[in-house]
Amino acid sequence: MSIQNAIPLILPLDDDAATLEQVGGKGASLARLSVNGLPVPAGFHITTSAYRSFVAINALQEKILAAVSTASADQPATLDEAASKIAVLFAQSPVPEEIARAIRQAYAQLDGGEQSVAVRSSATAEDLPEMSFAGQQETYLNMRGEAMVLDAVKRCWASLWTARAIGYRARNHIAPAEVSLAVVVQELVPADAAGILFTANPISGAREQVMINAAWGLGEAIVGGLVTPDTFVIERANWTMSTQQISEKDVMTVRTPEGTHEEPVPADKRKQAVLNLAQATELARIGVKIEEIYGQPMDIEWALHDGHFFIVQARPITALPDVQNASKGSQIVEWKLLKPKGKYTRNSVIELLPDPLTPLYETLGLPAVARATKKVMADVGIANVFSDDTLITINDYAYYDVGFTPAETTRLMLSLPRVFILFPGLLHTSKQRWEAARAQYAALARRWQTTDLTSSSATELLNGVLAIAEEAGGYYLSIQSGILPAAYISEMIFTQVYNRLLKERKNASAPTALTFMLGFDSTPMQAEKSLYDLSGWVNEQEGLASVLKDLSGEQFVTAYHQRTSLVGASSEAWQMFWQRIDEHLQRFGHTIYDLDFAKGVLAEDPAPLLETLKFFLSGQAPDPYKRQANAEAARNEATRQVTSRLRGYRLRTFRRQLERAQRYAPLREDALADVGLGWPVLRQMLHEIGLRLVNHNAIETADEVYWLRLHELREAVNVLDAGQAPADYQGVIAERHVNWERMRKLTPPAALPIKGGARFLGIDFSNLMPARLDQPEGDVLKGIAASPGIVTGPACVIYGPEEFERMRPGDILVARITTPAWTPLFALASGVVTDVGGPLSHGSIVAREYHIPAVLGTGVATERLSSGQQITVDGNAGTVTLAK
Repeated sequence: MSIQNAIPLILPLDDDAATLEQVGGKGASLARLSVNGLPVPAGFHITTSAYRSFVAINALQEKILAAVSTASADQPATLDEAASKIAVLFAQSPVPEEIARAIRQAYAQLDGGEQSVAVRSSATAEDLPEMSFAGQQETYLNMRGEAMVLDAVKRCWASLWTARAIGYRARNHIAPAEVSLAVVVQELVPADAAGILFTANPISGAREQVMINAAWGLGEAIVGGLVTPDTFVIERANWTMSTQQISEKDVMTVRTPEGTHEEPVPADKRKQAVLNLAQATELARIGVKIEEIYGQPMDIEWALHDGHFFIVQARPITALPDVQNASKGSQIVEWKLLKPKGKYTRNSVIELLPDPLTPLYETLGLPAVARATKKVMADVGIANVFSDDTLITINDYAYYDVGFTPAETTRLMLSLPRVFILFPGLLHTSKQRWEAARAQYAALARRWQTTDLTSSSATELLNGVLAIAEEAGGYYLSIQSGILPAAYISEMIFTQVYNRLLKERKNASAPTALTFMLGFDSTPMQAEKSLYDLSGWVNEQEGLASVLKDLSGEQFVTAYHQRTSLVGASSEAWQMFWQRIDEHLQRFGHTIYDLDFAKGVLAEDPAPLLETLKFFLSGQAPDPYKRQANAEAARNEATRQVTSRLRGYRLRTFRRQLERAQRYAPLREDALADVGLGWPVLRQMLHEIGLRLVNHNAIETADEVYWLRLHELREAVNVLDAGQAPADYQGVIAERHVNWERMRKLTPPAALPIKGGARFLGIDFSNLMPARLDQPEGDVLKGIAASPGIVTGPACVIYGPEEFERMRPGDILVARITTPAWTPLFALASGVVTDVGGPLSHGSIVAREYHIPAVLGTGVATERLSSGQQITVDGNAGTVTLAK
């Protein structure tokens, strides 16, 4: 059967007559770029005529349509079945000789037929302004020789009928009979680096910014999510770089004789910037030229070889935040009060929620904390002052609503005598209440840990999640109303009494009040010693330490989950090592990075342990046992000195106040360490629900379950258990992701309204807020002097555990907050600076134990400081000075 078609089988890549119908969306875009003089690699189009002829000559069309007719977008199994049938049809059908000959002739013109090429699918319904269709079909890199190229072309044709592509078209009402596929064959750029460029900021929506993602090697490592790329933001007004985020790039995609594969990035390039300023600016200018050609913001894939840039794909950006809501740099957002005369604060439990809340935590976790808060208020007789929505969100950040009405204020004032009577009882019973709450919380977590989650209904799983969240809220309030204030108040009273009445003022060597509070064996200190002991054992195993020192965090986690025995050490040593890591995580793996359960815990991803472990293995780290022993000895000696010189009432006062302060000091950190006791199993339960939603194409990945609101998740769970297909939430989730990233760039005020928000009943409580409200401009940031000492060094701004690998010994840790899960970084840090925190918060307590300076509660440290910037932390004066 001969081929008769008005459309030629092959077209040059730069043919200005190439249309969407002939060469598909990707091909048409590349032709347009090439015609306009952009640096596009040479190549050719295999037109839709070739695909249609292949289908016609092999009599496949009716069989394809018959297979697709039984598939439903709401039933993944039918999509898979249809795709499997069609894949077999394509595999069994030969490429007609006339088509094969035309492809061979076009390929031969590329460097004599020996050129390595990229073979890319180009569908007639992709890369359109109204469609987000990219990635539905396949691309094959580093194809070399006629046989490989012809095989790749055939596989591209078949990829028009994958389960994902069939389902996508069905949901978008694209008739199966209307689609066709072209193929683009281009010379493969042997990329030194590659990435993606957006001609508008895809996070903020700012049209005056160009954002570039870059990684080493071919671009597949970025597209496939295998590596966190460098990010550069270029200002189009003056071609300056306003943002540069250099990540640790663990893997890269490289060419092999058979295609491509991933391999580790050389150690000296992992933290090296992929692009310099001149290169980033040159690439940004190319991107803007492409935008001018298309007349709209563009998503562009690029490659860099031997100092020259190449464009391998360009498509319109289909989801960009409203330009009216975009702003330059840090973004200008109105902090609108929910009530005209409302007052809102970010303190207490909200100190553990530094980021915007994910939708599920906002609607499930936060209300549980609010209910627990109201119960405690009822215990002291002021429940009628607090409503069920005491905890609210503004711009997705959690706040306490403390804008009491006149009636509520009157009730509060009338209840204060009762509060003063009952509150000491809460403090006195704090240890017993904490232990009881912990036992109840742990029992519920254990019950679900021993439950077969896969055989539980979705409704049972969600009810279990609700129960754990409720228990977690109760647990936190048990310590917030007991252990925490007991520790704060007892240490504050001891410090005041000692400094004012008992300390030898004329003796310059007299012990400080802090000396009496150090050297206790709290949970964070135990976790550090556990890692230190592990490093000692590792150093005794032949070859194990040297292998660990060369691993990236990603490689470490992969090996841990697979229990891999890596080359360089014995299998027995590796298996014992993984067992010891398990034992460490069983004790300490539930500590939280923040209270939002959408954030993973150490038990799931032990990568944050690796850098601390490497530091201990280096032999340069201080011995935590010696540090604690020295602090304990100093504490005991200070106690001996004071008791030996005091008599009578002053001695009894010293002993009484010291005993109270020391009783609660270690309990504070022990209690906080268990706040996330139920989070590992709660996340497993939500993951199981998420997997079921993925199977019905309701969400794309299981972790997207956290981006649903509780009412949406309830509805989806009910539909799942009824055996029906839930709604498709992927679009709304994508929008929420973008908005969350946008809000995360904000620095939420500690009190609203910004002026006067910390004034209650005529009293200004600004000095008691966990973050400054009035940080001045200039080179000096002011905060709370939390741990004494002065240090100068490079800042390392860390937002979460995914960035822990960036921390190096001697860096000054800069974070929004720290919790017990952040403790491994303190072993590396020479100082600590936070946005939020007070003299008795976790960061302060642990920094003191490590004898490193700390300035907390600056309010703006993560916004004003940059990684690598030299700063001086004065933990005596409470200042952070930026180097000039």
